[in-house]
Amino acid sequence: MIHLTMFSSADRVAGQGVGSAYQELVHLLKKYHSASLVVSINRYTKTQISHYHTIDPTYYISTFFRRRFGRRVGYVHFLPSTLKGSIQLPKWIEKLFFYYVIAFYKRMDHLVVVNPSFIKELAKYGIAKENVTYIPNFVTKTEFHRLEPKTIQQLKIALGLSKDQFIVLGAGQVQERKGVLDFAALAEEMPEIQFIWAGGFSFGKITDGYEKFKKLMEHPPENLLFTGILKREEMLNYYNMADVFLLPSYEELFPMCILEAFSCETPVILRDLSLYLPILEGYYAAAKDKGEMKAKIEQLKNDPVFYRNLLQKALAGSEAYSEERLAQVWLEFYQQQANS
Repeated sequence: MIHLTMFSSADRVAGQGVGSAYQELVHLLKKYHSASLVVSINRYTKTQISHYHTIDPTYYISTFFRRRFGRRVGYVHFLPSTLKGSIQLPKWIEKLFFYYVIAFYKRMDHLVVVNPSFIKELAKYGIAKENVTYIPNFVTKTEFHRLEPKTIQQLKIALGLSKDQFIVLGAGQVQERKGVLDFAALAEEMPEIQFIWAGGFSFGKITDGYEKFKKLMEHPPENLLFTGILKREEMLNYYNMADVFLLPSYEELFPMCILEAFSCETPVILRDLSLYLPILEGYYAAAKDKGEMKAKIEQLKNDPVFYRNLLQKALAGSEAYSEERLAQVWLEFYQQQANS
């Protein structure tokens, strides 16, 4: 038996993919490997492996007590480059915070990244490639799955929509780098389509562009609904109501919302970013700008063959990142760390 302690505060702030990834992993380990792993949560007792999901200062201090906390594993959900455009801080505080982020990662014996492209990024900070492992995110079907057509129709009616209304869903924190302004502009240009953005201000007033986005949320186009931050069980309903999931982000690692959409059998359109290629190529429709996003949405709405093809890609993506496959990957990883 391997004694493993998870350290995370990600679930204290709603609406973050980090929290979803953390919850999914804990659920996976307890479901598949309770006979091989003893998993504790935020306990400062002796353990073989400490897996840090967030970079809290108290966790940083614990890394100096190797005998008690064992091998140190860090989960890289963000880098300084991905935080830019998410939060707005005074320059000196931002510089200090970014320094701390990398200092935390350097305290680890091993790091896990959710996108292989960030192994090179970490190397730029002096972190050896052999001390970094790529393990992708995943989603469990018990949490995110396709609902019955009748249930989906009822959900639409509850929102005041017709059962035949074509819906485009976006999700994530309301901030600059998520491409929310493009999403709102598309709603203005396509009044016959219902647009829904599920998410809000997880970082509150320090969110980059807070006042601008607050005004947009208070006075959106008539066909654009901002739901605010939703619980995961509520997100299931919105993925199912949507005819297409659109994420116009400019910068990401491996958004959980994409996998959640796949798992709910919802076709996906993403901004054409190179960082998606090593992890999601072949499972989505790429659009380089707002114009191409509009064209893809119109094609999905009017071309049943194109829609079915993109749906099949989403199903393939769901299968590729299933919990069954990743369960074995994580067990082997922890076994390797315990023996290092």
